[in-house]
Amino acid sequence: TAGELNVEEAKHEEKKRKIKVYDFRRPDKLSKDQLRIIQMIYESFARALSNVFSVQLRVVAHVEVISVGQFTYGEFMRSISNPTVLAVFSMSPLQGNGVMEVNSNLSLTIIDRLFGGSAFHTEKNRELTDIEQSVIGRIFDRMMENLKEAWSSVVDLNLKVDSIETNPNFVQISPPNDMVITTTLKTKIGDFESAINFCIPYLVLEPIISKLNAKVWFSNIGKETNKQNYEVLKKRMERTFVPISVELGTTELTVENILDLQCGDVIPLNTKTSDNLKIYVGSRLKFFGFPGTVGGKIAIQITGKVKEEEEEEFE
Repeated sequence: TAGELNVEEAKHEEKKRKIKVYDFRRPDKLSKDQLRIIQMIYESFARALSNVFSVQLRVVAHVEVISVGQFTYGEFMRSISNPTVLAVFSMSPLQGNGVMEVNSNLSLTIIDRLFGGSAFHTEKNRELTDIEQSVIGRIFDRMMENLKEAWSSVVDLNLKVDSIETNPNFVQISPPNDMVITTTLKTKIGDFESAINFCIPYLVLEPIISKLNAKVWFSNIGKETNKQNYEVLKKRMERTFVPISVELGTTELTVENILDLQCGDVIPLNTKTSDNLKIYVGSRLKFFGFPGTVGGKIAIQITGKVKEEEEEEFE
């Protein structure tokens, strides 16, 4: 409006071609949206892993995703220390393997904590013994279960740890120049902080690339629990222990009567021998029953069920 812009120069700039730098040695295989879906998968995994570490290690733990990127496999291997702890895992039905890298100090901290030690490991990096590998392997199996649940929002995978190595040179899941998807999780256990890295070759994920979109993600997030999950939940609930108690009867006594009680005194209750007794599950009245004996043990035979609206709390 002020006349400061040269119209001819502006037209000339619009005609210039917009050039984007492209490195053929490191071609981007995934779009930003697809990387975002992978980040959301690992964010869900990080939340579950925080709970697993807190419960298993009995210390406050926090895990969060700090980066998701595309690199060559050679770059990923050069970025990790030696020795370290590498878990090679399969992703059936996908062909190929992925790698989870857990720093040696973090692995030793987890092992030390499992054995009742502190949540801070000061020992220098070293290779794990066979016993230590067996112990950390159980934690890795639990981590794979949670990672499987996180991936289920996109595709059902069967994740399983195939081997554990401490030397990166012995792990070759992809040619050095092939592209891989890496995810770094900052892990804090007590006062100790380190990182967990995941590496999955692009060729392994290629069959499911089309599913890495927001539509699939949100449609699976909102889907109802399928029959298989229902059966698993049902079996877990059936193995849950709950206390059951039977109320033989009640009565009221004065403090004077209680102070005068002697051995051999009889306290009459407000129930008759022919009355049904109240059966409580936890603190809720659920059934009525009749007392007796079975095999020399005191027992109760259920004679009726309490309606939901008639349930009462056990005092």
